[in-house]
Amino acid sequence: MAKPYYRVETFTSQNALGYLVRRLHNLMVPCAEAQFAGEELTFSHWVALVSLRDGLTHTCADIARHMGHDSGATTRLIDQLEARGLVARHRSKKDRRVVDLALTAEGKAVAKALTPRMVDLSNEVLKDIPASEVNALIDILKRLIERFDEIQPVQKTRSAR
Repeated sequence: MAKPYYRVETFTSQNALGYLVRRLHNLMVPCAEAQFAGEELTFSHWVALVSLRDGLTHTCADIARHMGHDSGATTRLIDQLEARGLVARHRSKKDRRVVDLALTAEGKAVAKALTPRMVDLSNEVLKDIPASEVNALIDILKRLIERFDEIQPVQKTRSAR
């Protein structure tokens, strides 16, 4: 087993993993939202479209978990995308209780058209960081996500309450 990185005696919030990730998120989201100012679609719309495009999500519940939104807000977001003809709902063939989501051809085109905004923002933020360090950061972040997925507390079902 590896030696623990943090020690109680020397722990500070400024170097805490959770603090740094949350701070980065809090700084990044307004910058990302600004890329969509004055447009019909928001950054949240784009995130939902891209998560469907990339196969990260397949249902409204998946998108809610992926984005950290409540199911009601996510349903409204998907309703807006469906009304614009960007997303289609289909009853799952495996489980009739599940409604799967899919991008329409227009949804794919819109996701593709809006992606350069986020690519440009990302490149601006990363411009002074060598590619090898960016690759290492992405690898570490992916490994942290996998690890947190592994140790997530088991969600209690309603019947267990």
